[in-house]
Amino acid sequence: MIRLPPPALQSAFAGALGDLRGHFLRPALETTARGLDPAALARDLDAFAPAQDRALLAARGMAAELVFAVPLLLAANPRLLGYYRLLLGYSQKEFYRAEFGTSRLARMERDGSSSPQTLAALPDLCQALAASGSQLLGAIGETVTPEILDELILLTLGPQLRGGANVQKGTAGIGAVFEAIHEIVRPAVKRATDRQIDLTNAADRRVLIEFAPDPDIIILEEMLPGRFRKKVAIEVKAGSDFSNIHNRIGEAEKSHQKARAAGFNEFWTVVNVDRIDMAMARSESPTTNRFYRISDLQSRSGAEYEDFRTQVISLTGIRS
Repeated sequence: MIRLPPPALQSAFAGALGDLRGHFLRPALETTARGLDPAALARDLDAFAPAQDRALLAARGMAAELVFAVPLLLAANPRLLGYYRLLLGYSQKEFYRAEFGTSRLARMERDGSSSPQTLAALPDLCQALAASGSQLLGAIGETVTPEILDELILLTLGPQLRGGANVQKGTAGIGAVFEAIHEIVRPAVKRATDRQIDLTNAADRRVLIEFAPDPDIIILEEMLPGRFRKKVAIEVKAGSDFSNIHNRIGEAEKSHQKARAAGFNEFWTVVNVDRIDMAMARSESPTTNRFYRISDLQSRSGAEYEDFRTQVISLTGIRS
């Protein structure tokens, strides 16, 4: 029998698209343009959109602002910078780079805000966008339609949405592991937040369990005031795509090697793929001392969870 998982990702994307239409997809652009003085908008387009490109778009019954950004539009709705970025095929990481002079403009798309400095940069920005827009239009030629532009935008937006979903999944996976640890050490906890657990172990030493940028979770024991022994580095790979497990294990190995250089001596990798080949995993991340599955930690039962629980108790030094 063929069985497929629910299309949860596409369902989430459908909801996201609904929000984005009001922020920086074509409906938002058209709504903003309608609210502007037509004569002022035409003057801006005359200044920034090449005449031959305007003529081509007009012949196709298309407004020039569908391809060409102008200061008047971006000042009225800074989020529309996202429309032109997506249309031209730039990811956020590619576009908002210091060497391009655009990193300071990211807030326009992100939260729809501007400043005197960003407003002053709009003419240069629109000139650069116009050059790329003209090149794109030259490549498309007379086949250009609003639908083709929408499809080009969605081709860029898809990976962006998937990347955001992967980040959310990764954060949720780290949170699940963190909560499993919190439950184990709860009797010894003195203070806890959603990012740090502060406890006192059986030797009356302070132990910190906290989120870290790389690795994901670390456990430290205070040996002298302000001086901590680095006990455990935990890397969480929450992606559930089996076909990509080799890459994720490789990423965990790189993180653990950096953690070893930083002074850690115990390394755990937690994965979100149940049918992982542990022999393969150990060969691809020889630095990892122990592998665990998120599903086993969430179940709070089974041999793998009991090993995890025993190791947490042992390495934090709390009473069992």
